[in-house]
Amino acid sequence: MSRLRRLALLAAAAALPALGLTLAGQATASAAPNFQVPFKCGVTVTAATFSGHSPAYSVDFQKDGITGMPVLAAASGTVTRVADEGSTSYGKWIEVDHGGGWRTRYAHLSAQEVSVGQSVAGGKQLGKAGATGGVTGPHLHFEERLDGVVQKAKLNGVAVPYYGHTSFTSKNGCGGNPYSAEEVCGDGFSVVDQQALANSSGTAYLLYNASTKANCVTTLKATSLGTASPVAAFLEVEGGTRTTDSGSFTYYAGPVKKTADSTCVKWGGSVGANSYESGFEHCG
Repeated sequence: MSRLRRLALLAAAAALPALGLTLAGQATASAAPNFQVPFKCGVTVTAATFSGHSPAYSVDFQKDGITGMPVLAAASGTVTRVADEGSTSYGKWIEVDHGGGWRTRYAHLSAQEVSVGQSVAGGKQLGKAGATGGVTGPHLHFEERLDGVVQKAKLNGVAVPYYGHTSFTSKNGCGGNPYSAEEVCGDGFSVVDQQALANSSGTAYLLYNASTKANCVTTLKATSLGTASPVAAFLEVEGGTRTTDSGSFTYYAGPVKKTADSTCVKWGGSVGANSYESGFEHCG
């Protein structure tokens, strides 16, 4: 699966080989935030996409009675625009900078409730949906932008289909880690073991894909969610070298994958100072 976790760039990354650590597919500086549906937890909306939409890859969120519904920040960031185009274009709209070149836009609002320069957490109410600007009916126009170019949208790691009308239920502000171990490791993987870390800081997971004989380890945080903090995941096949993904991440470390058909593995992870390391086990 695509690595959607938010990364804080590590100045010490170059030193990892000297410590015997190997990054498992470290994401680039432009890795997208885990954008959420910009409505309250549990609200189901229709994400409408269509050819000829301006700009391309924009999403129109539709729902009966959407006018006046709270619009939430899809991820944490800083408000960079609070503008009003009147009866044309976006009408009342807001832009939020999420770092790494990523920004989101929210348009056709009936109300704006933040100001330029304001820091907002993911799930913070920005305003209310409406029908301002050049529209034929109420909806929320939404864009995910990278370096000024609108990208195909993803919501909680799920790609929005182009083109069509697809229902999404918001997990924005629901609490807890928005990822599951299966989502991190990808299709075909199932959890075979897990270990809760001390102080309720997170959980290390071992997963297995019976078709490919691959193991996968990920550590999901339960504290400081959405904020970069130390987290790690490692996997070692008996007789082989250990691979570790370690750094300051906002939701999880990993996935670390190795094939180990009928061979014992050692696995584990950490969140902050709380760690777990198994013995060699799950031997096939």
